[in-house]
Amino acid sequence: MSDYLCGDDRDLFERHVLASFDALWALQLDAVDAPNRAGKGWSQVFRLELEGRGYYLKRQSDYLMRSLRHPFGEPSFAREFRNIQRYRELGIPALQAAFFGQRKVRGERHAILLTRALDDRRDLQHWLEGWEQRPAEQRQALLTAVGRLARRLHEAGQSHGCFYPKHIFLREADGFDACLIDLEKTRPLRRGEADRVRDLEPLLRRAHVWQETDVRGFLAAYLDRPATSAEVEHWLPLLAARQRRKEART
Repeated sequence: MSDYLCGDDRDLFERHVLASFDALWALQLDAVDAPNRAGKGWSQVFRLELEGRGYYLKRQSDYLMRSLRHPFGEPSFAREFRNIQRYRELGIPALQAAFFGQRKVRGERHAILLTRALDDRRDLQHWLEGWEQRPAEQRQALLTAVGRLARRLHEAGQSHGCFYPKHIFLREADGFDACLIDLEKTRPLRRGEADRVRDLEPLLRRAHVWQETDVRGFLAAYLDRPATSAEVEHWLPLLAARQRRKEART
């Protein structure tokens, strides 16, 4: 696979002599957090700002994910980049890639994924803080935005795999619009309703401040049906049953 550099970012990176894998790998930046490690591999995230634009530069070495298609593993960023591009093609709102590349260096598999920062958005975890004190109209707008995002995701035949509050980013603008990050575990929906329940339940388990009326509001937007509809009544016990099973294991 050849390196990818988004056309909208090319001029900016060329001006700063950063339009190549080697330049981005060598760039000295402060890390956002400690590296993730898996076996001998590592993966780390850095913040990059150029002329007022924010990016997250992610670098990894021998940080591999295995699958039937790649039994010996591939860089996890390669999978995430494919999913970012797939989401774009399917019209699912998500983070955007500015650069992707991978190399074999002295027997190690290096990969870089550069994404645009979502500085004009806050994750759902932020909006859940002080939930009961937020105006009812704002709470409903948030529930609607998240429900519509989930509907768009599943109607496109995709399961996110980590549909958590920290992976859903929202921007307030005539209501809210939402998008997704962390696409490494995305896969096609194959088992219909069962896969959809499996994808959505972790959100409700982590959004523990939501009451039944909130869950109904979310499901109403997800199913495009009234909150008191038979469809919502059907989904409530399915999600609750899976939540009880998951909580019983912890």
